[in-house]
Amino acid sequence: MDNKLGGEEMKYNDEIKNVSIDARAINIGTNVVFGKNVFIKVLGEFQIGDYSKIGDNSIIMGNNIKMGKWFYNSDHLRIGGGGRFGPEANFLCGDRAVILNSFINVCKPVTIGDDFNMSEESTILTHGYSLSVLDGYPASFEAVKIGNSVEIGYRSLVLMGVEIVSKCVIGAQSIVTKSLTQSGIYVGSPAKYIKPLVPLNYEQRIEILNHILNEYQKIALFHGVTSNIKFNYPYITMKEFTLNVENYKYEGKEDEDTDDLRDYLRKWGIRIYTTRPFKSKISIKI
Repeated sequence: MDNKLGGEEMKYNDEIKNVSIDARAINIGTNVVFGKNVFIKVLGEFQIGDYSKIGDNSIIMGNNIKMGKWFYNSDHLRIGGGGRFGPEANFLCGDRAVILNSFINVCKPVTIGDDFNMSEESTILTHGYSLSVLDGYPASFEAVKIGNSVEIGYRSLVLMGVEIVSKCVIGAQSIVTKSLTQSGIYVGSPAKYIKPLVPLNYEQRIEILNHILNEYQKIALFHGVTSNIKFNYPYITMKEFTLNVENYKYEGKEDEDTDDLRDYLRKWGIRIYTTRPFKSKISIKI
């Protein structure tokens, strides 16, 4: 799919999948996949980059919604909530974001960098209120900004006005109540810093990759992938395909077997993005 539309008001409809996009400008990149029952209503521009996917039963509403390349959602993505059609109801997300079945409120702007992960049933809020502020009840309407390489764990919550610096991990079921200015790992309610992210040295990288590739041999056998793998750090070669785990570059010929290898590496956070999807090879046994 490669659609680039503009004008006073544009619509995109796929009646077979029940996909509806209504916006003033629509920019859909190459090889973008929409699941079933997807409803998108945007006052300004809707943009999604190449090789992206929005899964089944997703609802996206706002003023401007812009997602980069290789955006991935499994299903049940909800962007909008209260204030979704205000002038600041903007969502801007960089490349290689993974957002699973989660909710993002865009009453105020939500800005996210590259390489973002948001686990199942997590939430980002930009407004909160209860009863009348004239009676002393609290209310908050503030933007959220998140840097590059940030991971938000299962069932976690990011509250109004929070900024999260690049290279952070938010543990499962954590609540981020204030800005995080130091890279590292945070857990709890409220989320507290517990330790830094420490890159592995050369020997440790070789050791863990040897472990990963040894474990993959079991998966490869089960999936019917029989090609031998050659490993000479930082290069991994399968058949005519070679990838570099340091800079994530690749070259050579891809097929279902190399897709399977990349999909397994992806489960360890080693994501080599190509023009093909991450996909495990299914071996049918009778």
